Amino acid sequence: MKKKLPEDSLLSSKTYKKLVVITSRFPFPLEKGDKLRAYHQIKELAKHFNIYLISTTEREVADEDYQELLPYCKSIHVYPISFLQKTWGAGTKLFSNKPIQVGYFHHYSIQLKINKLLAEIKPDHIYCQLIRSAEYVKNYHDCPKTIDYMDALSKGLERRSINAKWIKKYIFESEYKRLVNYENAIFEYFEHHTIISKQDKQYIFHKKRADISIVPNGVDESFLEINEEQPITTDLVFIGNMSYPPNVTAAQFIVNEILPLLSKKIKVKVAGSNPSKEVLKLASAQVEITGYVDNIKNAYRSSKIFVAPMFLGTGLQNKLLESMALGVPCITTSMANNALGATSEKEILIADSAEEFAAQIKRLEENPELNQLIRENGRSFIVENYEWSKVTDKLIQLISE
Repeated sequence: MKKKLPEDSLLSSKTYKKLVVITSRFPFPLEKGDKLRAYHQIKELAKHFNIYLISTTEREVADEDYQELLPYCKSIHVYPISFLQKTWGAGTKLFSNKPIQVGYFHHYSIQLKINKLLAEIKPDHIYCQLIRSAEYVKNYHDCPKTIDYMDALSKGLERRSINAKWIKKYIFESEYKRLVNYENAIFEYFEHHTIISKQDKQYIFHKKRADISIVPNGVDESFLEINEEQPITTDLVFIGNMSYPPNVTAAQFIVNEILPLLSKKIKVKVAGSNPSKEVLKLASAQVEITGYVDNIKNAYRSSKIFVAPMFLGTGLQNKLLESMALGVPCITTSMANNALGATSEKEILIADSAEEFAAQIKRLEENPELNQLIRENGRSFIVENYEWSKVTDKLIQLISE
């Protein structure tokens, strides 16, 4: 499936270098972290290169989703992955040393189409997001390539395996080992390497991992607009893709571990797309499960405090960037803040247990001066360090080389 800009469009007239961007998911809508990162990076990269987007997809891409990317791309090529392909691809990797998720996204029939497409485009550079897309271009050597690890996926699986049981524990442990080896091996096929945080960089076990460039996520300019008229309707809010296991665990921790330590008057809002059955079960008189919301900024602004008890997963949490940019005081874990790099007690508050989260929530409620300090300093920290136009500069430099 292909979408192409009209020949008289602005992008069609550019003489910039040809940059192929390949992703495992179509970068819109923005309900997942990898899609959000790809979308905003493409917007910035389009100011310097002609973008040829290649995406696989597990779901049908709506025409309005295409329209969001068309202004930034010379052409868009989308290759659907069927249920049968996903099942077969993942299943075959059980008998190999490659990660299951690589088999899930990589398929020979799509490989042939991408090979033909690359021969036609003749790119000057290829930017590949996530190792699950790397198989499609790893053996293409007619131009330099950049791999965006994004997160240390292996570390995320290792953390999830700790509390998993029975067959899930076996699968997670096995996939963790495969990912460690694959993250190391795929390094050799790319000239440049990027990752989202210094913390994740330490979990890529390659002898040249020091050469990996840190390219963090950012915040959209719209998140820097303060709406003083937004009504406060809840005390605590947590936001994310609510089918993603680390987010599910965080929501359960808020409701089952933190909330019992607080006043029964405290209200909690859990907002985000695709809430799992486990998340839906958390709903009560004190807990609102919204599901997908049209304006996620209003969900952030509707709360007094943003809490993010992230104990699983890897990478830089977009939810922290967004809530802080909107001026909502945040409490998160040491692990999550290691990637963010905010100053504790100045720009953010840190907690690593239910008791510590409850204590920090009470501090913000009872101390208006502290609340205002964290709110203002947190916002300034994001403005200074995490605007997309700033954080993408390093990536633009790498590709320009």
